[in-house]
Amino acid sequence: MKFPNDFLFGGATAAYQVEGATKADGKGRVLWDGYLEKQGRFNADPASDFYHRYPEDLALSKQFGLNAIRVSIAWSRIFPKGYGAIEQRGVDYYHKLFAECAKDGIEPFVTLHHFDSPENIYEDGDWLNPANIDHFVDYAKFCFKEFPEVKYWITINEPTSSAVQQYVTGTFPPNEKYNFHKTFQAEHNLNLAHARVVNAYKAMHLAGQIGIVHALQTVYPLDPASAGDQHAADLQDTLDNRVFLDGTLAGHYPDETLQLMREILVANRQADIQISNADEAELQEAADQLDFVGVNYYFSKFMKAYNGPSETVHNGTGKKGSSISRLQGIGESGLRPGVPVTDWDWPIYPKGLYDQLMRIHQNYPNIKNLYITENGLGLKESLSPDQHTIQDDKRIDYIQQHMNAILQAMQDGVNVKGYFIWSLQDQFSWTNGYNKRYGLFYVDFDTQKRYPKKSAYWFKEMAETHTVPAADVTIANPL
Repeated sequence: MKFPNDFLFGGATAAYQVEGATKADGKGRVLWDGYLEKQGRFNADPASDFYHRYPEDLALSKQFGLNAIRVSIAWSRIFPKGYGAIEQRGVDYYHKLFAECAKDGIEPFVTLHHFDSPENIYEDGDWLNPANIDHFVDYAKFCFKEFPEVKYWITINEPTSSAVQQYVTGTFPPNEKYNFHKTFQAEHNLNLAHARVVNAYKAMHLAGQIGIVHALQTVYPLDPASAGDQHAADLQDTLDNRVFLDGTLAGHYPDETLQLMREILVANRQADIQISNADEAELQEAADQLDFVGVNYYFSKFMKAYNGPSETVHNGTGKKGSSISRLQGIGESGLRPGVPVTDWDWPIYPKGLYDQLMRIHQNYPNIKNLYITENGLGLKESLSPDQHTIQDDKRIDYIQQHMNAILQAMQDGVNVKGYFIWSLQDQFSWTNGYNKRYGLFYVDFDTQKRYPKKSAYWFKEMAETHTVPAADVTIANPL
């Protein structure tokens, strides 16, 4: 089976992870700046210096067959405080970026929020404060009016990662752990912020499309025959996926979802969250108008019943086997025999992508268009002086398996319109710094020189033939 002629083959980025220049041209501070300064391990300068080198990265994208790119606008480049005064230099930068995309024939999918709330917004409660939703809507409406050249908008990237890592695992600022009340309230408020932006966009009668990007980790019982493991999977699925899928794709929370949420809150002796009738009306209006959903998929989870206290250890170094995930009132994440894992303890399970796509197709039939907006494999990589190309066969194998899963879902009726590899080039990682590389293009962070990896040549063949190539690829003339 071939991918359709209009299928998009893209690379994904995020402003804070690639731009660098965190203090340039009036950019305001974001929630990460103070946290990373205090941590002292790594920071986002210069990252991949995309702020200055975007013409080079877009030229490489064109050369290697890509016809789309995911970028995000740094909210604080345009509104340094999150609201109020506008920084024209930030506005001008994004106009230049989008013009360069057009010159190279690369369609930008533009995200409004990718984990980088302005510091003022963050210090004023971030997504827990409803007033910040108003500021987000104002920022979004400014962008919609200012950048008519953008045809594909994404409201929020991975709201589940934002809420869960801020308030359950503690890996994002403010680094709280096991506060499920704040987590679920933030999840709902993120859904509401998304909905209000979608409804504002549609009220402006603009010609483009708008969607949302969800990180979806397909959750299975470790032992399919165990009722306890199945219930743990249902609870974990509610925390990670169900609240977002129901809130943004269905436009309401079914009783089962609310019951599972409350079971988690009760088990942790935490208060229920606030959801108003007006909120639900807003969610429904947005779901009825949503143009597409983006799926970020890296791994699945295998859950077993667990009745003890919460204990989590984040593997941020690539030391395989060092992660722990046990959540009170939910369950424990385990490893299924025969399923390989990455150095960061992420199970490699392409069937999880197929199952997640089929779930959306079957459970949310109003969603007609899907994109794989992130998928990829992080590796520890280095370039020796005599090398011209990183031999990243593990990445090629990973992508190949997942592309075949996508093709199978398409054969079974899912309308997948494009695929964005994470990531276009090596980038700064929120919790791993610079030792976990995902890019098609290797970045020497000392010199900022780019080197196409073997996977870039493989991806080029896929984009040009619209088929999934064999894992081996011949590099005729390495750059």
